[in-house]
Amino acid sequence: MAEIVGGGQPVNDAERRVIAYLRDHAPADWLLLHNVEVPRGHDVFEVDLLVLTGHSLVVIDVKGTRGRIEVSGARWFPPRREAFGSPVTKLRGTAKALKGLLVSRATQLERVYVDNLVVLTSPDAELIDPAGRDRPNVTDLSRLVATLSDASRIRRGCSPDISPYLTKILDALNQTVRRSTAPPRFGNWEVEEQLGGDARVTEYRAFNATLPGSETVLLRVYQADPLADEESRAAERQRIANAYQTLARIPPHPCLVRSRDFFAIDDESRFVLVLDDVHGEALHLSLGKGARLGVIQDLLRGLAHAHAHGVVHRALTPACVLVTDDGHAVLTGFDYAKPGPRNFTVAHELSNVLDAHYVAPECHERPDRMTAASDVYAAGVIAYQLLTGELPASADAHGPDVPDVVRGMLDHSPAKRPTAAEALDALQGIPQQSRLRRLVRRIVSGS
Repeated sequence: MAEIVGGGQPVNDAERRVIAYLRDHAPADWLLLHNVEVPRGHDVFEVDLLVLTGHSLVVIDVKGTRGRIEVSGARWFPPRREAFGSPVTKLRGTAKALKGLLVSRATQLERVYVDNLVVLTSPDAELIDPAGRDRPNVTDLSRLVATLSDASRIRRGCSPDISPYLTKILDALNQTVRRSTAPPRFGNWEVEEQLGGDARVTEYRAFNATLPGSETVLLRVYQADPLADEESRAAERQRIANAYQTLARIPPHPCLVRSRDFFAIDDESRFVLVLDDVHGEALHLSLGKGARLGVIQDLLRGLAHAHAHGVVHRALTPACVLVTDDGHAVLTGFDYAKPGPRNFTVAHELSNVLDAHYVAPECHERPDRMTAASDVYAAGVIAYQLLTGELPASADAHGPDVPDVVRGMLDHSPAKRPTAAEALDALQGIPQQSRLRRLVRRIVSGS
């Protein structure tokens, strides 16, 4: 069992697997240092893993890229995604920089060989390298320890035994490398702030790293299992991609959140949905703070627009409505939406996320039967809460602040409910003076 002597936080499951594998399978006298930065002048080289074997110091880059990877020149071409620069070429530069830093600390370390190795962690990864330039510096988990143990990799002039230099190597590394402090980065999006999340998805506010100071976006980063069988991974990929595929069907609208991009981290351990960053507060945090007919109208505008393009939200609650400082409402939360006919469904996941207060009566036992009418029912519950501060006790709930159209949205029969567009028209027809009078009454009464 190798000894882990320190480092920063691994950024993905592929890195965690390699660290754990070496910890559990490498010789006990090997030392591991992971997720560190190697500064050189104004540049900083990020290193996934440093391994001190008995004969070399090895710089390791971990790649979770799946499938057949073809090497052409200085680029790698994986299946179903864009090509990227050869990590071997980059790693050679990092190893050279690290060797220079070590020698600058102690000239005797010129005798220490600094090797470099890219580790492919996906079981189905296959490197096709006709020129053979990258292949000697690429391995997989099953061959990792054997490759690191291979003393024939040492170049002429370097020592086959680095034990006499071990103390100086560790001293030099201690003075040179540092724990990685770089903020998380997903593709070209650099995290500015973590907003929250759970075991399944984490939300971040991020900006385009190429254009610092540009507008921010919201990242929803979904966890996935890259080691599951193909059928399970395909189903998981469909579920995670549902929000992006749904929003892609709907033309932009000011009352609907807009999706920007959707992509996988290279080992498919995580998927990233890029959305507009709506700077607002979730409606469920401000229920009961006073009637806001404009919020209800915005909700119905967004819902009517989605329905007009064949999309049923299916999981509408106040948590899915963001309200900006100026009172504008934006509908979000399309993870479980239905974007029209397709050959798969995510409806079986609904029972895990639905709030029964907002589920239409006809769908309590069968969430898969949700329709545009059940969305209208959920919007009616939200409207009733905004107007009264309470959940409706029944569909025939009464009160001076509850318009007839809202009670109609709560009708037990789906066929008797207005559409979202009809409900919006009815609410817009309510005289402005009447709305203002009710708001004044609320303020005077202190409710």
